[in-house]
Amino acid sequence: MIPQKRPRGEGRFVGPKLINKMLETELFAFLESTTDAVFVVSEQGEIRSWNKSAEKLFGYSAVEAKRKTCFDLLHGVGALGTKVCHENCSILDCVGKQSGIPNFDLNVSNRDGQRLWVNVSTLIFHNQRTGGRLLVHLAHDITEQKNQDEVFLRVLALSREMSGLGDRVSNKSPVSSLSSQEIEILKMFAAGNSSSKIVKKLGISPQTLRNHLHHINQKLRTHNRLEAVMHAMQRRLI
Repeated sequence: MIPQKRPRGEGRFVGPKLINKMLETELFAFLESTTDAVFVVSEQGEIRSWNKSAEKLFGYSAVEAKRKTCFDLLHGVGALGTKVCHENCSILDCVGKQSGIPNFDLNVSNRDGQRLWVNVSTLIFHNQRTGGRLLVHLAHDITEQKNQDEVFLRVLALSREMSGLGDRVSNKSPVSSLSSQEIEILKMFAAGNSSSKIVKKLGISPQTLRNHLHHINQKLRTHNRLEAVMHAMQRRLI
């Protein structure tokens, strides 16, 4: 018998390793075009993908970053000064859990040794074929916002000191009464809460918070949140 020729491609076997590599390659290609800095980490903490935005933000090329770990490159420290990027990273412990990983602020070191603040969101990529998982970290620069918050807190501390001197409030011109929620918002700002935290705690939208601040400034005849908090403290409204 003359053996029949098989149609091209028929009978070829694509192994699970190749399928896994194809799925990961598609994922990495998709993340390459995002405006956020994105780097993908294996369950062992090894960086598997590092997009162009990550190169721009952190200063390391993809060649320099791949096969290294986050703690090798970034030396990340959390908002409370705790070391986040280390060999026994707590985020890696969350890979096997069903619950999501909340976003967090991280102070990192770039290639030039400068420190910057980034906000990091994390997604878990489950490969259904292999059972493996990858951590997809999306980061964007919040250094300017952090610096503004630091200045705000410093001025606020100075305002508290001035308020504690017992300055007279009787000679201040009267102002319109603030609502209970407006007072609560000022108290939260005075306690050092950021706008994002206040929005989350009160269950309101950022636009609603901006509307409240607009009304507060109108009533107190102030121009921004810092001035409003200082005036409210001096008037013993908060």
